Amino acid sequence: MEIRVMIELSKIFPITTIVYELVKADVDLTSARKAARSGKGFSPVMVGQNWCVEKLKSIARVKIVYGWQKNKNGTSQIRQHLGLKKLKDKKAQVPESHAVDGIALAASEFVRYGVTPRKNCDIYGWKGPINITPWIFRVITRPAYFRRALHFDNVEKSGVRKRKGGSITPFNQRLGDKVLAEKAGKTYTGWIGGFTNAKNKNVSVYDHNWKRIGQFSPKKVQLIRRSNKLCVV
Repeated sequence: MEIRVMIELSKIFPITTIVYELVKADVDLTSARKAARSGKGFSPVMVGQNWCVEKLKSIARVKIVYGWQKNKNGTSQIRQHLGLKKLKDKKAQVPESHAVDGIALAASEFVRYGVTPRKNCDIYGWKGPINITPWIFRVITRPAYFRRALHFDNVEKSGVRKRKGGSITPFNQRLGDKVLAEKAGKTYTGWIGGFTNAKNKNVSVYDHNWKRIGQFSPKKVQLIRRSNKLCVV
């Protein structure tokens, strides 16, 4: 998802540097035993992070910041220097819960703690002034529609697989498409998440938290953009 977001942003902004924080994860014991001969542990999380970094290098230069290093130039210290408060409640969809670490990482390109040489006495402090200005906060999530799970179907009796899941509909819309839907004189913006093949054929429209807004007639659903597997509010 991080790679997908960066690809979309790179279409809008001239990105020159991506600052990525590597977080040290617990080593998986089963995999660690397999790697014991080489003396190296194995963590799927850290492997995923390193793979992500390699993919991001195709977009722009990647600068690595290590989350476990507790120095003055760490994410937490820069965040405190900039006066950014962080909330631990990840369910809260506010900048203080999700955006402040990203701002601090980006600011690390322009501000750092270091020494300024002087004739009689060196001075230690923050270098590089930077201003934090208000901006629009966007919530980005994934569509949570079902993929087709054909291996779960038992077709020995009927010989027909269930239609549940998939990424297309019998209508013009595809699952994950951002649409404008109208019902009872009200207009809603959301994402296609399913459909019914009953007598009254309808498509289900969901919000960014993937809570169903309602079922709408396909004739009253207008496409805004095709699915890019992101829900941006």
